[in-house]
Amino acid sequence: MSDPKMRDAASPHAIVVGGGVAGLSAALNLLRLGQAVTLIDPLPSPGGASFGNAGLVSADTVVPVALPGMLRKVPGWLNDPLGPLSVRPAYLPKAMPWLMKWVRAGRLERVQEIAKAMRALHINAFQDWKGLLGEATFRDLFRQNGQVQMWDSATETTTGRIERGLREAYGIRSEELSTDDLRQMFPGLARDVVRGVLIPGNGHIVSPPRLVRTMAELFRAEGGTVLAERALKLIPEEGGRWMVFTNIGNHRTDKVILAGGAWSGQLLEPLGIRVPLETERGYHVMLANPSIDLRYPILHKSRSFGMTPMEHGIRVAGTVEIAGLEAAPDERRAKILHEHAKRLFPDLQSEEPAFWMGHRPSFPDSLPVVGPAPGHPGLFLCFGHSHFGMTGGPPAGKLVALLATGRPPSIDPAPYSPARF
Repeated sequence: MSDPKMRDAASPHAIVVGGGVAGLSAALNLLRLGQAVTLIDPLPSPGGASFGNAGLVSADTVVPVALPGMLRKVPGWLNDPLGPLSVRPAYLPKAMPWLMKWVRAGRLERVQEIAKAMRALHINAFQDWKGLLGEATFRDLFRQNGQVQMWDSATETTTGRIERGLREAYGIRSEELSTDDLRQMFPGLARDVVRGVLIPGNGHIVSPPRLVRTMAELFRAEGGTVLAERALKLIPEEGGRWMVFTNIGNHRTDKVILAGGAWSGQLLEPLGIRVPLETERGYHVMLANPSIDLRYPILHKSRSFGMTPMEHGIRVAGTVEIAGLEAAPDERRAKILHEHAKRLFPDLQSEEPAFWMGHRPSFPDSLPVVGPAPGHPGLFLCFGHSHFGMTGGPPAGKLVALLATGRPPSIDPAPYSPARF
């Protein structure tokens, strides 16, 4: 960790646009590499997807969202506005190119390439979190006791076989769970759940909001500057410098790291940079003072939702809604999650449920863009982590900081390059 006193006005200066996990990870790494760093975000951390995600850290996950065989499921999903994947009819023409790229990313050959890139980015996620936070804070906020996947069917599905094959290819440990195992691990579990898998190398966060708030506090304590402003345009200037034009100011810098999540594409379009970024809108319901005690996060694969034990209750999260950045939330999707949870645990009771909706920044191949923007020296990108932001954010933040300061990368950056599009 570099000494903030060693950074003065003459230090190389970087601006990070975006105060979520990816942006804060990049900003902290840049500070510790001797850069002066300003972070610009209109919301105080935590905000955006970093606030309301499922809190899963999946270091032993190499499976992208799009898989072979999903194409035939899409019509049924689209006909159910409350199903695991929905597209609002008015938004379908705009979403169709992204959806077609998503289907193509699900070809087996491409899935195997994506899995290799996910493994490289995710494998050291817990170590990278520990490096950012320090041992004591890490132990306070993280649990590394695994994640449990479960199904209503005793028969392994085609996608389930692919997922198991990918785990085996990368030597990822998993343990099959019988019906009896599941009942012992989860008292009160519904009888229609008959099969499970424990992935012990994964884990979860007890409070995503507190985690992101802690990162922001560390950033300020180590000499970083936070501006509560909205970046409106990135303007290249003479001499290789950049101006970040915000709602209340102009800020000049040697380099910009764009980590603006689902809103990043809007800032790239005026520069002629077009990337297939979409928002997979996700919902959660927070159940305070629940009547059940979860020891492990649950991923219910048959119904496409998860339940995560957190310090303020149980968070039930999941599903995908394609409707863009502007459409109003559909609170029925959060209510459906609550119903799923009560069906899974029939005796579940809690305080009044609290609903939330947020914007996952997603590329069709489930991989982020990390690295220099083609044709725009001094501009670096770090966004688009899809369903894996709490896992891939810190490794990506480290990688982009190394690239932005001309140091050797921690992993091969090629699979995450924006040039792949």
